Amino acid sequence: MTMKAIGDIASHRLTQEQLACEFSDVAPLLDATAAAAAASRCHYCFDAPCVQACPTQIDIPGFIRKIGNGNLKGAAVDILSANPLGGMCARVCPTEILCEGSCVRNHRDDEPVKIGALQRHATDWAMAKGEPLFKRAPETGRRIAIVGAGPAGLSCAYRVALAGHRAVILDAREKPGGLNEYGIAAYKTVEDYAQREIEWLYSIGGIEIKTGVSLGRDFTLEELRKQYDAVFIAFGLAGVRELALEGESLDGVMNAVDFIEQVRHADDLASVPVGRRVVVIGGGNTAVDACVQSRKLGATSVTMAYRRGVGNMSATWAEREFAQTNGVTIVTHAKPVQLIGDDGRVTGVAFERDAERFVIEADMVLKAIGQTLVPVGIDKELLTLDGGRIVTDENRQTTLPKVWAGGDCATHEGLDLTVQAVQDGKLAAASIDASFELTAIKAA
Repeated sequence: MTMKAIGDIASHRLTQEQLACEFSDVAPLLDATAAAAAASRCHYCFDAPCVQACPTQIDIPGFIRKIGNGNLKGAAVDILSANPLGGMCARVCPTEILCEGSCVRNHRDDEPVKIGALQRHATDWAMAKGEPLFKRAPETGRRIAIVGAGPAGLSCAYRVALAGHRAVILDAREKPGGLNEYGIAAYKTVEDYAQREIEWLYSIGGIEIKTGVSLGRDFTLEELRKQYDAVFIAFGLAGVRELALEGESLDGVMNAVDFIEQVRHADDLASVPVGRRVVVIGGGNTAVDACVQSRKLGATSVTMAYRRGVGNMSATWAEREFAQTNGVTIVTHAKPVQLIGDDGRVTGVAFERDAERFVIEADMVLKAIGQTLVPVGIDKELLTLDGGRIVTDENRQTTLPKVWAGGDCATHEGLDLTVQAVQDGKLAAASIDASFELTAIKAA
């Protein structure tokens, strides 16, 4: 929907200075003194539980020890060798349920080591220095097509390029980055960080990107299989689930992911429409991001409504607390049954809890109930799907020869997180590289 379709708009309520403050970095960079102090709290555990909790298996005690010794380059090498998008993951990872949640210091009388902040300290230093940390292997002549420039695709491209192959990324959007560029709250990744990180990835060499092209419209999977030595599918989940309720087409009702994208790419935050009374339907991180950004833009009241209990929410406890700290009201066990309107515009949402029906007034409703695979360009007879995801093995190889898949569009262990998508890209790249070696052995 267009911005003009939203009803009671609260744009221009805040001054440019206020908006700049609201959307400043939510977790500012540690200085050298703070980083040294944070690093000194690490016990450098053998068989550290924090490492086991990290999907990309970063040597966390190792990089923290190096920070404590003043060796930021070594720390960055440890991080980025395991996670080429380590800077973004330091900003958006739910560390409270991953590495920091597993820290041995994480108990009632203590607090975990600030692993995420320390990871960002080292990777930001590396990005600022711009020094090469890794050397690409000699050219192999192999070419890999990567469909999608999100975290999984970028990770795979970087790892196959590092191995000496050439990666060609094909993406439907104008900018690469996927979720990192279009789907994360603006206050989490300030100063165009997603694109700066991508430029660092490109610096390894051997990576080409073509934007504005999509599978099924500009090329087919079969064409890619013939033209390239391997194909990695990582186009994410482009579809958005609908509520399928009366009133869903009213002005003022829109998808939360579209709203987040508007905020991310607005030249002037004061021009982004937001209701005075906003209701966000959903219980995940997208819902939290939409809620908090609504408040930061000037909404008077923001309600996050979820149909189940807090324990069923995919948003972590830290995200929920952050939302509440920013003035968001969380209503649970609220099943939406109708979107109410007047003269074509939304005025409220009717919910049911047990046998009770109640209405929350709203002039803007954001839907954040999940995303789905749009299987355009995928032949279901050749590529197996399960539950709306592309089926892969533990190496992210699909049922179709020469084709791998990863990220949110594919089946995998763990949650749908940026860090998991990065790991999927790594696993696929290693499997693709190994398949080339196996082919060479058979040929010999």
